[in-house]
This record gives sequence, structure tokens and C-alpha cells, in this order.
Amino acid sequence: MEVAVEAIRKRRSVRKYEETELSDDQVNQVLEGAIYAPSWANKQGWQIMVVKSAETRAKVSEVLEGNPGARAVATAPVLLVVCMDPGASGVLKGKEYYMVDAGILMDHLMLEAADIGLGTVFVGMFDEDKVRGVLGVPDEYRIVGLTPLGVPAKIPGERPHNELADIVHRETW
Repeated sequence: MEVAVEAIRKRRSVRKYEETELSDDQVNQVLEGAIYAPSWANKQGWQIMVVKSAETRAKVSEVLEGNPGARAVATAPVLLVVCMDPGASGVLKGKEYYMVDAGILMDHLMLEAADIGLGTVFVGMFDEDKVRGVLGVPDEYRIVGLTPLGVPAKIPGERPHNELADIVHRETW
């Protein structure tokens, strides 16, 4: 369990990557960690794209228009794209839980990456139709998030966090 806590505490949003190629084993290890994510009724409505082509990553980067993660998408050796089938998750009182499923999956893969010394950064601000056009994602899937994946060229320092006393409410608000 200490390993999980260590990965949680050392994970950073990495935006600069070395040109070092990743092996299929490294990528698969990250993906293996991701598939253990829980999901609504264990439906596992996700699909994950692995994009290694520099040309395709550059095209995705171009359509990110103003997103600070665009450069990282183009320069990291791998781009992971998390897509969800909304019909494979529950909807309760108007809340669509496929976004929760995707978030947990993304967290798992980012923590697994950190554990093996790789960097990631969540990229969630993008024009979904433009990214869909570049990657050919079928219309029935939502593109929920992207993350570059690679060996960090620079690991950012720890950022400040809210104190528990400022954000936790016990028993009542």
C-alpha cells in the first residue's frame, strides 16, 4: 500500500518530455494499471487510444488551440486518449456517470505512469469534434481526456494543497 501512496504523492503534471521512445511494455504497464479502475456496475465503458505517430500527435496538438498542454501532446512520444461509451455507465437523477468512470480510469493510468517514472498531464480542454476528426473516434464515444506520456524532461515541484480543515466537513456542513 505504501507504493500507492508514494505514487499519489509524486505524481505531477508534466509538460516537458525527453525524446526517449517508450517501449510497448512501458505503455502496456500503464494501460494495465488503468484497467483496474472501478466503473459503474463494472461496465468498463472505456476505450483507450494509443497514439505514437509524431504526425498524428502534431495534428491533435494543432486542434487544441490555446491549450497549454498542446506542446506536450506534440512532443511526448505517446498520446493516450480516453474515450467513453455514455450508454455503458449509469445515469442517476440526471448525473451521467461515464465522466466519473473516465476520471477514475485516467487517475489510475496517471498514477501507474508516475509509479514507473513516466510523466503525464491531464488535457481536458479541447474541441471534441476536431479531435474526433483527427483520430477517427466513432460518434457514439465521447472523448473525455487526453494525456501525453513520456519520460519527464523536467518534473515540476510540489504545488500547494488545501488544508483538510478548509475542505472537509464532518457530519454536517
